[in-house]
Amino acid sequence: MQNILKCLSLIFGILLIGQFVNAQTEKEINHQTQFWWSINSTGRFNEHWGFMADFHMRRENFLKDPNFYFLRLGAVYWLSNRFTFAGGLAHLWSANEFDDGYYFAGEKRIYQQLQWREKFNNLFFLFRIRNEQRWHEVLDEDAFVDRVRFSNRLRFLFSTTIPIFRNDNLPRLTIANELLVHFGKEIVYNTFDQNRFFIGIRQKMGRNLSLDFGYMLVYRQRYSGYQYDSNHTLRLFFYYAPDFRDKRDAELDHYPLIGGE
Repeated sequence: MQNILKCLSLIFGILLIGQFVNAQTEKEINHQTQFWWSINSTGRFNEHWGFMADFHMRRENFLKDPNFYFLRLGAVYWLSNRFTFAGGLAHLWSANEFDDGYYFAGEKRIYQQLQWREKFNNLFFLFRIRNEQRWHEVLDEDAFVDRVRFSNRLRFLFSTTIPIFRNDNLPRLTIANELLVHFGKEIVYNTFDQNRFFIGIRQKMGRNLSLDFGYMLVYRQRYSGYQYDSNHTLRLFFYYAPDFRDKRDAELDHYPLIGGE
């Protein structure tokens, strides 16, 4: 177990520096402030089967302007109480600014993911690999759909939840990092897509409901290769996790699969 945790810690350290890749190249960085809100639900029907359903909304200039709306649905299979496999469909509506306002481009996705969670003393660890096939609309200068761009994206997430109080009803510290890379015919200069680093608190709000709240740095490379977005994001995620089983795991209570657009 200790060797596994050491390996995960090494992976986490590698992922943390993902936001600084290509630092040697001359680049343009656009700094933005954002607010990201979501509700993430994972229900468990029996020993093996359940569902997941997420809704996300992110706005730019904190709350002033739209950035995207996102909906995800899927089925979850519990290989064990520690390992889950999930897959399903998702749709994103991405805001694009034009002279006369904002127009939305659609993006359809199919996704598959494998997730592992572990408890070591009072620490909770989670590692997730998600694979996505994405068909996203590209708008022309008149805000009409010019073409549909396909890409395949791999995402690697590692997070840990650390108790900072003896009382379990008080907030816990949460640290997470996710590295995203993508591939495709039009992915020429930016195989590195983005890195998301989050630090905040996790708070239980009831038997099936919890939230995390904190700061997220989203560092994204654009298709040009030399242009980057550095998004300073205030994040508020709610997690609803109903468990309909008669007998539950006493060591690892059911809780939602970690969300994220």
